Amino acid sequence: MNNPKKRYAIVGTGARAGLYIEGLATTYADVAELVGLCDLSQTRMDWYNRQLTTRLGRPPLPTYRAHEFDRMIAETRPNVVIVTTVDCTHHEYITRAMALGCDVITEKPMTTDLDRLRAIFDAIDATGRQLRVTFNYRYAPAYSRFRELLMAGVVGRPLLVDFSWMLDTSHGADYFRRWHREKVNSGGLLVHKATHHFDLVNWWIDSHPQSVFALGSLSFYGKANAEARGEHYGYVRYTGEPAARTDPFALDLTSKEVLKGLYLEAEAETGYLRDRNVFGEPITIEDTMAVTARYANGALLSYSLVAYSPWEGLRIAITGDRGRIEMEIVETVTHLLSDAEAASAAASKGPFERAHIRVYPMFGQPYDEPVPTGEGGHGGADPRMLDDLFLPNPPADPLGRAASHIDGAASVLVGISANQSMQTGRLVHIADLFDLEGRRSREMSCASARGL
Repeated sequence: MNNPKKRYAIVGTGARAGLYIEGLATTYADVAELVGLCDLSQTRMDWYNRQLTTRLGRPPLPTYRAHEFDRMIAETRPNVVIVTTVDCTHHEYITRAMALGCDVITEKPMTTDLDRLRAIFDAIDATGRQLRVTFNYRYAPAYSRFRELLMAGVVGRPLLVDFSWMLDTSHGADYFRRWHREKVNSGGLLVHKATHHFDLVNWWIDSHPQSVFALGSLSFYGKANAEARGEHYGYVRYTGEPAARTDPFALDLTSKEVLKGLYLEAEAETGYLRDRNVFGEPITIEDTMAVTARYANGALLSYSLVAYSPWEGLRIAITGDRGRIEMEIVETVTHLLSDAEAASAAASKGPFERAHIRVYPMFGQPYDEPVPTGEGGHGGADPRMLDDLFLPNPPADPLGRAASHIDGAASVLVGISANQSMQTGRLVHIADLFDLEGRRSREMSCASARGL
């Protein structure tokens, strides 16, 4: 007898939802069924239904406005709810979906602050439902290979992690056009964006953070910084502004059907402007950040994030008691995707442009390590993550790439602590905010008792 298809519903139908809608409607249609869409905007849901019918030859899906979330669950009976809403609302849909009997897959970051984090854990305790966090970078072949090398002991015991991430003036600037620019929505880039990076560190060195100190500033974007450089931008947004035509930071929402359909045409319903001037107001997040952290295994982290670099990617070095490993990734930012590509990938990045790993053994000769590549969004990560999420029996994974709510908390707590440190000027001990190690130990004991 064939197993019934697992049923999924999606809440939040901005661009990122396209990754899941496309996958469930095509690659995984034999084993999974997308049964409903929920959003603040009927226009956005209608746009995706047109993509399903005209481009993919699939029937349209039932649609529900945000206030009809409970009705969607009752009528479509999903097993799993996928949450791709604004970050500060993730907890609302995670906890409500669990209360209504569903497991949840959520986009990163899991949430944005301590109260919301506690609400999610309370819901998991009360319902016993499962939560997966979509840290797709774990699945990028280059980052997976880095993990394999560390697991093989090429550096011995990790002692120091030196990690720099550069966001360029296309991708980095985009956070300052969108809702992310207000910390109340996103938690700032140390929560929204760096959650990827802190998760990679946690996963690579197989440990969790204990204490965090951070500094940050809005140094490049924003009205005051532009005027200090002698630059003046009088417009609130870019679309329809003649003065913005020569602005290298401008984004015209009429330039792509996906931008027009998901955002420009939805403005009357939502009031959301997708193309705000990056040198306007208000902007309440930082664009220049430095973080230091100590881990439970004794390792130290030095991390920096800049959102206005001429190139995009990372440089990381991990030094241990037996050697050092370094990696440089130059990413390909693909905001200029065709409409078809944008509609299907809904990703800002394709395959990596360049990747290099070099190992320096203690008292040995350094050598370059071949770096595997992959097709698809985020350096080949997205297709592999979707397999892990949606296949009923995904391949065994010795790298442990599937991320739980514990992993989601371990990552976001670095950003939450960093925000608190920037406010107070003090070192923040994570145990004073949230008992992460206690929760992790209890989860491991429960898993062991279940034979997992």
